[in-house]
Amino acid sequence: MRILRLPQVEAKTGLKHSAIYERIAGGNFPKPIPLGKQARGFLESEVDDWIRAQAAKRDTSDAA
Repeated sequence: MRILRLPQVEAKTGLKHSAIYERIAGGNFPKPIPLGKQARGFLESEVDDWIRAQAAKRDTSDAA
């Protein structure tokens, strides 16, 4: 299991931090896990699952 910090998540998803945290607040992106008092990270597997789900939505809407 690998933990990604926010800059890595931004690079992987193409989203900026504000868009990521808007989606977290809306329940549409994986929540970060605490790494320390102020440090947070994201599980790479959850981010990858989110990316796959976005692609599946696209593929479903393209087929309709």
